[in-house]
Amino acid sequence: MSDSRKVAVITGASQGIGEALVQAYLDRGYRVVATSRSIQPSSNPDVLTVAGDIGHPATGPKVIAEALKAFGRVDTLVNNAGIFIASPFTDYTAEQYGQKLATNLNGFFYITQAAVDAMEKQGNGHVVSITTSLVDNPTSKVPSVLASLTKGGLAAATKSLAVEYASRGIRVNAVSPGIIKTPMHSEEIYEFLAGLNPAGRLGEISDIVDAVLYLEGAPFVTGEILHVDGGQGAGN
Repeated sequence: MSDSRKVAVITGASQGIGEALVQAYLDRGYRVVATSRSIQPSSNPDVLTVAGDIGHPATGPKVIAEALKAFGRVDTLVNNAGIFIASPFTDYTAEQYGQKLATNLNGFFYITQAAVDAMEKQGNGHVVSITTSLVDNPTSKVPSVLASLTKGGLAAATKSLAVEYASRGIRVNAVSPGIIKTPMHSEEIYEFLAGLNPAGRLGEISDIVDAVLYLEGAPFVTGEILHVDGGQGAGN
């Protein structure tokens, strides 16, 4: 198969933001490798689906290997997979802690390491991770220290990797969402969630997709944490 078309790898791709990103990159002429635990096979020849738990150390390298085997290159990795558990700090269980570390940090580490290795060999690439504005502006209304711990790690790693690889043609950025209308949130709490940011409303999935695509098309932008949160990251 021709390897002249760009390839995007998207984690957490079976629903919500991830599913929308798959379509957005297809619309831009990319081939897409989509992964999640529940991803189903696709009849689209430009889409390769790889099912697996992104938090398992073997999954990320497998996804990148399958991408290279099928399409011959990896141009963009979008680390979208993540889980959110709101809880008072002392109520978190060891199991919840392990789940968050596995999906949010291990999932980022193993697939990003494999992707950057492939990108370095081809001389260019782009990594985008989805964090959260709770890192910048935590609130007692939503106690969620594990989100800050894990997604804050992604924000810090984004800047570190951006500096490390800037001279090698690899850009590393992040999008920091506020509360977005996704399957993660039930409609009954939309009004409460909307009050957590100065804009007083929830964001749309399209807002995050547009932010990722902006970063995709901004070749002089690296190390950026792009807040898409109705002002949440600025304060409340």
